[in-house]
Amino acid sequence: MTLQQLFYALTIAKVGSMNKAAESLYISQPSLTSAIKELEKECGISIFLRTGKGVVPTNEGAEFLMSARQVYQQYELLQEKYGSLERSNIKKKFGVSTQHYSFAVKAFVEMVKKFDILQYEFAIRETKTYEVIDDVGIMKSEIGLLYLSDFNRKIIIKLLNERDLAFHPLIDCKAYVYMWRSHPLAELPSVSLAQLAAYPCLSFEQGENSSVYFAEEILSENEYQRVIKAGDRATMLNLMVGLNGYTLCSGIICEELNGSDYVAVPFAADDLNRNSVMEIGYITKRDAILSRIGEVYIEEVKKYLSEQVN
Repeated sequence: MTLQQLFYALTIAKVGSMNKAAESLYISQPSLTSAIKELEKECGISIFLRTGKGVVPTNEGAEFLMSARQVYQQYELLQEKYGSLERSNIKKKFGVSTQHYSFAVKAFVEMVKKFDILQYEFAIRETKTYEVIDDVGIMKSEIGLLYLSDFNRKIIIKLLNERDLAFHPLIDCKAYVYMWRSHPLAELPSVSLAQLAAYPCLSFEQGENSSVYFAEEILSENEYQRVIKAGDRATMLNLMVGLNGYTLCSGIICEELNGSDYVAVPFAADDLNRNSVMEIGYITKRDAILSRIGEVYIEEVKKYLSEQVN
C-alpha cells in the first residue's frame, strides 16, 4: 500500500468516475484501474462498486477511504512543514471548530493576520459541542476548542476516544455569571443561583444531540427555573440586554469582539450548587502533527489566555 495508491483512491471517490480521475491524475485509465485492483487485493476488500453512472464506494470502501483520508492529510501536513516542494496553485486549508468562545475568534483573527489569505483557505466554525468533536474527527477542522468538567468529562472523553482524538489542556477557570452591565445584579461582588432565580438562564442550543453533558455552560447539571436557548453569541448578548438574561461561563471575555456593555461576576457557590472548574482545551487527532498554521493559532490562543490570567 502506497501513498500514491491512497491518493488515487481518494481522487476517484471525489470525482466519482474512473475516466475523470485518470484525466485529473494525468495517467491512463488502465493504469489507474490496475493500481486500484492491486490496492483492493492487498486490503482484501472491494473499495469501489462500478455502475453504469460511474463508481461509488462500497460500505467497506467508505470506511477505508475515511482512514485513507486521515493518513493522506497527515502526509500533507508533514510535507507542508518539512517538505521543499511548493504547490503554489493549491490553497492550503485550515479550519477551527469551537464552542462559542470570543477568545477563540480573537486568536483566529490574530493568526490570519500572519498569513497571506491569497494562499490559504481559512475557516472558523462556532458550533455545537458534538459538532466540534465530529468536525475534528472527520478532519473537517484541524483543531477544536471545548471544555471538560467533573460533570461532563467521562462522556466527552468517551466520544474523543471513539474518534481517536486527544484533549490538550489550556487553562482552568472557575464559573462566572455573564450579564449586561446594567443588570440589577451586575455590581455585586458575586452572584448565587438563588439571586438569579428571577432571571432567565441563557444557554446555547445543541440541536439533535442535545444533552446536559454537551452544554457549553458550566454547572449545566443544576436546575434552572427559567431557560432560554440561543443559537449564536450575538443573539445571546441581545437577550442579556432585552430580558436581563445571564449565562454561566469561564469569565474570559474579549471586549474587542463582544463590546464593553457586559460584565462577568464571580459565581457564588452554596451547599446545593457548588462551583466547578472549566478545563478549557483543544482537541486534535491523536498523535497528529499540527500544521504551521495550527501551531500559530494555538500560540495566539495561549497568548490571549495568559494575558487574561496575568
